[in-house]
Formats: sequence, C-alpha cells, structure tokens
Amino acid sequence: MSKASEIDIVSVSKTYGTTTAVHAISLKIPSGSYCCFLGPSGCGKTSTLRMIAGHETISSGDIRLGNTVVTDLPPAKRGTAMMFQSYALFPHLDLIDNVAFSLKMKGVEKEERRAKALAMLKLMQMEPYATRRPAQLSGGQQQRVALARALITDPEALLLDEPLSALDPFLKIRMRAELKKLQKNLGITFVHVTHSQEEAMALADLIVVMNDGRIEQAATPREVFERPATAFVARFMGDHNVLSGRVVSAEGGLVRLDVAEGQVFAVRGEEREVGAPVDIGIRTDRVRVATPNDPDLGFNGVVTNIEYRGASVKLTVLGAGSEDFTVILSDADYFAKPVSVGDAVALSWALDDAVLLGRVN
Repeated sequence: MSKASEIDIVSVSKTYGTTTAVHAISLKIPSGSYCCFLGPSGCGKTSTLRMIAGHETISSGDIRLGNTVVTDLPPAKRGTAMMFQSYALFPHLDLIDNVAFSLKMKGVEKEERRAKALAMLKLMQMEPYATRRPAQLSGGQQQRVALARALITDPEALLLDEPLSALDPFLKIRMRAELKKLQKNLGITFVHVTHSQEEAMALADLIVVMNDGRIEQAATPREVFERPATAFVARFMGDHNVLSGRVVSAEGGLVRLDVAEGQVFAVRGEEREVGAPVDIGIRTDRVRVATPNDPDLGFNGVVTNIEYRGASVKLTVLGAGSEDFTVILSDADYFAKPVSVGDAVALSWALDDAVLLGRVN
C-alpha cells in the first residue's frame, strides 16, 4: 500500500449559484488517521468529501494531499479513492472484473490486474465469491467488494460517503469493526461522512462536526463528547443539555447566567461581558434527582416523559427555560426512587459537569 498522506483543507468554500454550501473551512486531517465528518443532512459534509475527491469543483481555497496541491487535479490523479454510498458496482461483471475495472482503464495487463483483484478480494475475505455477480451478494458482501475496488488503486486516502447507511443495525456494527481494523492494517488516511453520532464515536480518531457549511468542532471523540465547543455540538451529540441565558457576573473563574425563567446558574470559564448571551452544557448522565447543595447548580422542574432503556432510564423535564432537559439515571437509581410523569422534581449537578459553550462566528 502507498504511504498515507495528511490532507490539508485551506479556506475552502463551495457555492452553488447564490447558495453557499461550505463556508471557507480550514482543517488538517493527520496522515494515517480515521476522520469522520459528522452532521445533519445539508450541513456540507458530503460536498467537502466530494471536493477532496475531485468530484466537486472548489469555489475558493485549496486542498493539499501530502505535498501536492490537488485543487485542480482530476480524481484519478489525486491519490484518493472514493467509495460511494450506493457502492456503484457493475451488475454485468463478476467480482474480479468489478474490482479490476480501474486497472483496466489504466491499461494494466489482464493477468496482472486479475491477480491484484484476487489479492484485494482475499483481503476482504471475498475470494470464494470471485466469479459471482453483485446481485448474488448480500449488502455487507457488496460493500466489501466496493472497498476492494476503491483500495486496488493504492490510494493515499480512502473517502467513504455514508458507507454503512444501507446496512441493517447488526451488520452496521460488524462492518464498523471491520473498517476500523482495515484502516489500522493499511495505515492510510480514511475520511468517512456520516450523520450517526454513534458511528463517528466508534470509528474516528478525529471527529469534525459540521453545521450549515461550517466546522463547529474538530477534536477527538472524547473531547467532542466531554467538552462540546458549541450549543449545536452539545445538542447534536445528545449527551449534554443546553441552557441559554445572559451573563449576570463573571469573576474568580466563575460565570453566572440567568435564564428567561429567572434562575441563575454557575459555570467555570473565562470572563464574559455582563449582559452577553451565553450557553452552558450539562452532562445528561451527571444530573441527579436531588435538591442542589448550591442553588446555582440545579432547579425544580416537572417530569414530562420517562423512557426505560434497560440499563438506564431517561427522564425529560420541563424547567429552566428548557422543554426537554434530559436526565439519564441508572436503572438502580431510578427504581430506588421512581418518579412519574407530572411529578415535580429537584435536579442538581456538580460544577465540573457543566461546560461553558462557545459560539461559531
């Protein structure tokens, strides 16, 4: 396999007529890493992937792969390979000819390309099916063939557009493990687009959260989970509640904010201007159903929904300006002191379980 290459995205924008799909984003994807672009539909993640691949023109900015500026190079000259969401296998060709197709286009001799295709199918544990057509395979098998076809060109980076979206939940989990193992074994850079938080957390060394054509945060999965950069990341990852208000004081490393309903909350953080809008995130699994020791670290609310999830129970609470403040309790904690929909509850958390969120300009 080729050596892996760093991907450097420098102030890259994509406009379609008067619509800007990607707003001057800059990002370094380290060589040999597994990077997931994560975000809702229409956030610009697939446009970014297609610009890296060369299937979409760049409106402004540059993309560098290793030491080469690839901005104006055609896809075949970039050192990248793309695996499409639909797999795009040729129905009339057997697996060997499907995998060898790009080598055929490059004029590689038949024996050589078939031998290389067989080696790739062996890597994907698909050698026994080499003479079958794609229609005779399951979804997971088709995906392995599509991967083999993308990897036969010895790319420096493999680009994957929602590769697991068509698979059933159990197969998704199995293929996740296989993708991670494959990336580690090959040592090349993988860039993977997904809208699944769980998928990104399970696979990535670097998660890039996009929203409305901008990067909200680019960090390790743990950093994104524990310290979301913005209210959008906190909400999208689903592991933090967001309370929004205005700064009433900021001193001694503590910021206090009041929300529309009049409560005041404290969070550690650098000084903010009094009166400035501010968001804080509070870990859903660290909230307790108990009266707070410090009035700035909790509130009274009303339970609006309860979901039993086996190992945990999810409460939704109305209060502090939030209609869906979430509390994740262990099943033992919940059943030791159960509550019902409509009950008034006191909620509290520790100062270290709240995080001051930033804003994307």
